[in-house]
Amino acid sequence: MTHPFIKRYAPNSHVSAEPKALNNGLPKKRVGIIGGGTAGATIAIRLAALGLETYVFEKKKSLIDGPPMCHLHSGGNLYREIPDDDCIDLLKQCIDIARLYPHTIDVRPTVFAVPKRDDDSPEDLFPRLDKLVKAYSELVEQDSANKVLGEPEHYYQLYSREQMLKLAKQKQVAKPTSLNEWMIPVAKHLDLDKLKFPLIVAQEYGWNIFRLSASAQLALAQYKHAHVLTSTNVKNVSPVINTNNDKRILKWRIEYQSEPNLNEQPDLQACTQIIEVDYLINACGFQTGIIDDLVGVDVKRMVEFKASYITHWQGAGGQIPEIIIYGNRGTPEGMAQLTPYPNGYFQIHGMTNDITLFNDGLADATPMSAQPKLPDKYLHYIKDGWDKTALQARTQTAIDYVAEFVPAFKTANTQNNALFGGQQIPGDDDTLRVADVSLYSHISYARAENVKASSTLIAADQIVSEFIKLGIISSDPAVNHHRSSHQWSYLKHNSCENIGEVARILAGERGFPIDMAELNNSL
Repeated sequence: MTHPFIKRYAPNSHVSAEPKALNNGLPKKRVGIIGGGTAGATIAIRLAALGLETYVFEKKKSLIDGPPMCHLHSGGNLYREIPDDDCIDLLKQCIDIARLYPHTIDVRPTVFAVPKRDDDSPEDLFPRLDKLVKAYSELVEQDSANKVLGEPEHYYQLYSREQMLKLAKQKQVAKPTSLNEWMIPVAKHLDLDKLKFPLIVAQEYGWNIFRLSASAQLALAQYKHAHVLTSTNVKNVSPVINTNNDKRILKWRIEYQSEPNLNEQPDLQACTQIIEVDYLINACGFQTGIIDDLVGVDVKRMVEFKASYITHWQGAGGQIPEIIIYGNRGTPEGMAQLTPYPNGYFQIHGMTNDITLFNDGLADATPMSAQPKLPDKYLHYIKDGWDKTALQARTQTAIDYVAEFVPAFKTANTQNNALFGGQQIPGDDDTLRVADVSLYSHISYARAENVKASSTLIAADQIVSEFIKLGIISSDPAVNHHRSSHQWSYLKHNSCENIGEVARILAGERGFPIDMAELNNSL
């Protein structure tokens, strides 16, 4: 069921050598992963690299096609409300995930600005930023390969109003090579009269979802132990019970239907197939509750429908940083986020109920079901796409919102697509930004709930630790060598260029401008 272009790019590149850590007399185990988003795909890479027979079931045509993402939250500076420890966790996770998926990162700074209408001050963030610099420095001291965010002492810098006024008089360059050059278009386009100073500029980079999808699919194509079933619906999950008196769950039976390729076999009908796995991993994103209900696990969670909007603006004059205007989430003055892509494309988040958030877009689980029920219209959007009139109206609202602080952006054009979807939130705290995995050892079941995509490798690590405890994987330290050194085999066989070529195909299939699959600056 591998996508045809994956076969073309990795036709005979399976890694045939099984890790020595698994050759200690342990029986080969099967793992089923339901959901091929960032969590499911990353966990699958981790497990397949260990030689486990890994099956990924994804209902869409390709992996990692979910809620809006655009930003490597390497420090969590977008979120003034979360604890400093969570920000440090995000920093560590982002460095790790960037080393797994290096060809997905767009290297450019992010500008954080506090508007005058906001109650807080830029200085409030200085203690956190200094903690992040210290944490980043320590990580680089531990392993020089962790220096993926530039020099630690340059992790953040401050710009005064006087500096910005001087930069506004300088000539803009098309391709910035210094931080001052990056800040020239910011100085020219931001309405400085509406902001508090200093501005904060941090090395929080872009993260490209199309390149992430391409990287994951090419990585899994490397492993003969990885079986990726896209365009596949899981119809049921049921336990295989020990017939002895202990009634212990020995395996899980997965019933699924894969859509036939009608171009190759036009008369073929989908039929139900069954596979038994030794361990079941639920990575269904906002639909994790459906599998929880089938398994019989009761859990609290929320689901939120969110969207970001694609626009085109030729007035930037060249490459510019990402621009964040702080605000209180869910209010009419919520945070504005302008994310640049090559050739004048921009993605907009506006954390108001008229733009990224929705008045009725947050749903809770109920005593009857672990799966929160979003309104039908949002489920329809997720499955079939947006109503074009509503999409255009929201995109125009997003443009107008950004134009309050970047006046020239009012000339930006709406596009015909958005990045949107449901986001799971474990528990009942809608400010949660760091989460990973829940383990149910007694029934050989795990659930990955990653609020941020950067947490997925940590979730995979926790599952590997669980497998060692259960005897599925050997405790030989060599089992984790490729992980600790980030020696991912697919990186030896795939370049930034061919990952980009696959990403362009994906962007086109999903109805997005091909330019959005490109990077302005790579790691």
